Amino acid sequence: MTDESELASFVEALAGVRVLTVGDLMLDRFVYGAVDRISPEAPVPVLRIERESVMLGGVGNVARNLRALGATVCLVAVMGRDQEARDIKGLLRDDLEIESHLIEDDARPTTIKTRYIAGSQQMMRADRERIVPVSASLEDEIVARATADLADAKAMVLSDYGKGVLTVPVLRRLIEAAAERGVPVIADPKGSDYGRYAGATLVTPNRRELSEATGRSVSGDVDIVETASALIDASGVNGVLVTRSQDGMTLVRGGAAPLHLPATAREVYDVSGAGDTVVATLAAALGAGIAVEDACRLANVAAGIVVAKVGTATAAANEMAAVLRQRELDVGESKTHTLEEARSLAETWRRQGLKVGFTNGVFDLLHPGHVSLLRQARAACDRLVVGVNSDASVKRLKGESRPIQNDASRALVLGSLATVDAVVIFPDDTPLAVIEALRPDVLVKGADYTVATVVGADVVQSYGGRVMLASLEDGHSTTATVARISKK
Repeated sequence: MTDESELASFVEALAGVRVLTVGDLMLDRFVYGAVDRISPEAPVPVLRIERESVMLGGVGNVARNLRALGATVCLVAVMGRDQEARDIKGLLRDDLEIESHLIEDDARPTTIKTRYIAGSQQMMRADRERIVPVSASLEDEIVARATADLADAKAMVLSDYGKGVLTVPVLRRLIEAAAERGVPVIADPKGSDYGRYAGATLVTPNRRELSEATGRSVSGDVDIVETASALIDASGVNGVLVTRSQDGMTLVRGGAAPLHLPATAREVYDVSGAGDTVVATLAAALGAGIAVEDACRLANVAAGIVVAKVGTATAAANEMAAVLRQRELDVGESKTHTLEEARSLAETWRRQGLKVGFTNGVFDLLHPGHVSLLRQARAACDRLVVGVNSDASVKRLKGESRPIQNDASRALVLGSLATVDAVVIFPDDTPLAVIEALRPDVLVKGADYTVATVVGADVVQSYGGRVMLASLEDGHSTTATVARISKK
């Protein structure tokens, strides 16, 4: 599984990815105020308006999210010929990284959603819209403009809000054109007929939409996987990412094991536009060549950011990187255990048929030699426990000037590595007591030792365990690094 540091590096890869977005465009208006009384005319709250704002909604919000990630966008959409259309053009005018192809339709007003918010609580939403399929001539224009951009696009988003822009002929022609060019397609679906999206790389229904599309009641993991699998078989889509609110997300694809991702948001203030954030992140990630599982992990992080904000929000690339860096530290802390906790973990792993490995060291100023040792150790087992000398033992072994980093910091850094499954800080000069407690199946040390000089080798060999000497990376030493720094 990809660790948090690798996911953070993937965020940088999203910058500059070209994504084609097609679908229902709307204007989101937010009216903010305070409620301090009930109307004398009817039992309804009175909102005292303090400010208003407008922003792009629907496929426009997908474009906003893509730009927040650093991607470039081609936006193909239909709007009316009215003030709201002029407002949309104004919002798009200053962003040179969004190439807009906005088709005006005299037969429909621009869709506008007005949300009334008191404090952080949304009180009501009022929609003005006309839901009617676009004409055949507009279908041709939409397809022509979108397919012209597929030569440059690395991914395509179909943002379907059921307003009539993404008709069946438009969807089929665009998905076929993308398939011919090898461009992944992410569809944010609407309605119950998912055969409309046949051939799409992923569709992204929420739990309610999945239930409506299949006529099934869905609740836990098993229901979600079975229902999504049935939807894949019936509709011809290649995969389904089900967004599950407080339960996170589940990715289901034919022939692959399902992936369940827990929700990342600690507090949820507003879910408006969270689905747009998910499809935008997925599209940018797949367009950057990132594996679909990791694309979903990134989308899950982005969704956790936006639901913690009020209004139709976006998740910026620097916000995602910051969250992943913090999660990396959290993971490092969660892997640090007492000896008794580590012993219990090792016993549990062995009962599961897993091979437990152990290595140890000071690990002060982690360098490539350490990383190589840990990779070799992890390759020799299923779960790796790392013993770290306490600060007091390091001082006894290496002098009063060491360690450079305290034991908690060294354990945290080690725990953030995907190759490390548990960390134990030990107070003695040798890890013998730890080895006796854990009884590892594999004991790993560097090749500067011999089996006879490895502490605990006789213990491990006495019950049939193996001692492995890992090859060393030349030219890497914490002591030498400290000496070089001291001379400067």
